[in-house]
Amino acid sequence: MIRLTRKVFTDLAIWMIGLGLVMGLVFPFFVGMMGVPAELALTPWFFAATMTAGCMVGGANIWLTKSVVGIRLRTLADRMRFVETNLRTFAQTGNAEKCTVDACHVDVDSEDEIGESAKAFNYLVESLAYSHRTDAAVRSFTEVLSSHLELDVLSSKALEQLLEHSEAAAGAILITEEGELKIASSQGIRTPDSLCKSDHVRRAIQTASRVTVNLPQDVTVEGILTNFRPREVLVDPVFYKEVPLGAIVLASGAGFKDDAKSRLDLFRHGLALAFNNALTHDRLQTLAALDPLTGIYNRRFGMARLHEEFGRAIRMTGTLGVMMLDIDHFKKVNDTYGHLAGDRVLVHVAKTTRAALREGDVLMRYGGEEFLVILPAASKANSHDLGERIRRMVEDSSVAEGDQMICVTISIGITSFPELAAASDQELVKRADEALYSAKESGRNRVIVG
Repeated sequence: MIRLTRKVFTDLAIWMIGLGLVMGLVFPFFVGMMGVPAELALTPWFFAATMTAGCMVGGANIWLTKSVVGIRLRTLADRMRFVETNLRTFAQTGNAEKCTVDACHVDVDSEDEIGESAKAFNYLVESLAYSHRTDAAVRSFTEVLSSHLELDVLSSKALEQLLEHSEAAAGAILITEEGELKIASSQGIRTPDSLCKSDHVRRAIQTASRVTVNLPQDVTVEGILTNFRPREVLVDPVFYKEVPLGAIVLASGAGFKDDAKSRLDLFRHGLALAFNNALTHDRLQTLAALDPLTGIYNRRFGMARLHEEFGRAIRMTGTLGVMMLDIDHFKKVNDTYGHLAGDRVLVHVAKTTRAALREGDVLMRYGGEEFLVILPAASKANSHDLGERIRRMVEDSSVAEGDQMICVTISIGITSFPELAAASDQELVKRADEALYSAKESGRNRVIVG
């Protein structure tokens, strides 16, 4: 239709009234053809009456069109403006509370072009709402990932987010460590360690793709509080630059929706980056805490551990042994065999000492050829027995240097809290150092308790 103005309803009014005038102009001739005398049908007043009636019919059609079509188009336009306003608010503040499907939904009450327009608008609103939910979920997940560098805390918080946004009933996060899988975090699974040996998990990591397990209804998974019947289990491998970092395992009692699976794809990439950062941080922390030669704690981190253990012994009214040991005549070893051989002797003594220690004991390189051992829950007698064992193990061993064997001995000074009423951990170290000095002054290769 030829456009006359820039307003559709104005054009429609012009065309309808024009059509009414034409019909009013033609109608007298039509009734004349039907047998009405010309002196009645072709008179000015009859022409005026029929043309007026045509204009009235045109006006009535305009009113009906606006009532039937215009109201629906106005509703659609109002909803579009509402969505546009909320999109601006969301872009500026990130608040999408008012931009919901129910608030923007348009009733579909016809099966024509107007109804199809309303359906298309509703589909658009649903897509926008889904986009907002996904964006909010990814934003929340990213904030959690960026807030933690400790692997255990990161895994726990990430799993909470994964369970929430996928509507899963149980799940676990597994991490690869030295080629083996271990549980980093789990919820709703009573025996999560069994997942480390799961063929589904290993297949997901080997193929670098999601594994979906659909379970029959008679299978029951044990939860923390109640048992539930999982309908579907997802196993997603986590890779960073083609390096496997672990896997995500989620179980749902109702099955996973397509949008939940799509979100998991987005989460998995962010989780891979966060895990890589956490693992790198953990490695850096470990490297910063270790002596590069012997692989045991350096003095800085070792003394921090001593401070922690001393505070714990005070709070728990427990005992704490401290052992200071030194390699006898170490300068002679360096002068005779060279510093590389001396380094091997240091490593050998550190390994021998560590092999004799209990789980929970802490060994540090205090400086040069001196080592400090922290012995939680050890009295002077316990510490003396352990010191004698270490001394004998070092004395009975040797380090190969070409065709020769380097044999060394160690001197050890020991003290223990609260048998020594020390006011600080530094006082314990000082007393152990004094006992070590006494061991050296009295002939070396012996254990002295101070």
